[in-house]
Amino acid sequence: MRKQVDRSIAIGSIVAVAVVPTVLVLMPWQEFEPAGTKSNNSSPTTPADGLLMPPSPNRSPGAERAPSAAGQDPLPLPDIDTPAAGGGGGGTSGNGSAGNGRATLKPADDGARITAVKWHGKRQADVSIASPALGSTQKVRVLLPRAWSATANRTWPVLHAYHGGSDTYLSWTRSTDIEQLAAKYDVLVALPEGANGSYVDWYNDGKGGIPRWETFHTQEVRQILERNFRAGSARAAMGISSGAQGAVTYAGRYPGMFKYAGGFSGVLSMLSPGIPALLQYINARPGHDQSASMIWGDPIRDRANWVAHDPYHLAPNMRGTRIHVSSGNGSKGPLDKTNHAPWDIRYLSESQVERTNRDFVRSAKSAGVPLTTNFYGAGSHTWGYWKREMHSQWPTMMSAIRARKY
Repeated sequence: MRKQVDRSIAIGSIVAVAVVPTVLVLMPWQEFEPAGTKSNNSSPTTPADGLLMPPSPNRSPGAERAPSAAGQDPLPLPDIDTPAAGGGGGGTSGNGSAGNGRATLKPADDGARITAVKWHGKRQADVSIASPALGSTQKVRVLLPRAWSATANRTWPVLHAYHGGSDTYLSWTRSTDIEQLAAKYDVLVALPEGANGSYVDWYNDGKGGIPRWETFHTQEVRQILERNFRAGSARAAMGISSGAQGAVTYAGRYPGMFKYAGGFSGVLSMLSPGIPALLQYINARPGHDQSASMIWGDPIRDRANWVAHDPYHLAPNMRGTRIHVSSGNGSKGPLDKTNHAPWDIRYLSESQVERTNRDFVRSAKSAGVPLTTNFYGAGSHTWGYWKREMHSQWPTMMSAIRARKY
């Protein structure tokens, strides 16, 4: 493994930051534990097809504080209805509770619980989760296969799709045709909120505590879906930008959790020269209530924590997961429809992403990781390329988790 540059906040790195400003707002326990450790928004409102219990009066779900501990739930758990017959499996499945197509909701191990389910048609639901890991209520959009039922005897393979920085759980359905693509397969798709949390449990000057986005995604969301939406153990993950870093990092920190992880334009080598300084700059810029030091710690003093979340260093743990990475080179490509200046952030950020991806690929190949790549040349840090990559990789993802095509 090559020697990483510790003091990348020296002169050369500062130059890199000056050249590449606001980049990638990337970033920003078996039960699965991180490898090498031990356990110690609003959405569009449409009439609910199957809501169960509304939030308590005068309390906004987005501002609701999570219960302080498992078992200290001030509200009774609601029920989840199967959507009305004719779309998502029908009301009465004949194999559920009381023959009414309804199942009692179950919390995650740490007490994370569903507080609301808002249906959009027959096969899409926005699920509000009161999260102890985050100290707030956050949403997950769930796309359900056509045969889904809350009380089915079977489970479904799952694809977790992570969004980029300064975006929300709505981004995949807003910017791609993922709904139409998913509808062709017998698969459940989860689109969780990630905010600007960088897909990590924040370091907070070594004190830990909230927000713990990694715990939210890998423990709370996973368990909620398994216990209430019939999600199975065959999982894939994909992400764009900081979500790409999240997908590949989770594959390394939780060996065996995912059978496939796809990273489209993510920073996959956090300690490559100039990258720590770049992340420090991005996360400390005006309008952000965070810093890279709060997220990962100081890149020199707390290097061990950076290494523990760096896909480059986690690569040996990914031998059991099929990994795919892709990026452009930061020059104007065929899907860049407007004439942006060469120094536009879309181009500058992607050039740095490609550099970290190539560093990661060298590490992954050396570790024997089953890896595919698509360094497609001309292209910027934009959705057009990520949507194209999603379509290209979709059959491979579905094959990895054995989700059949209708």
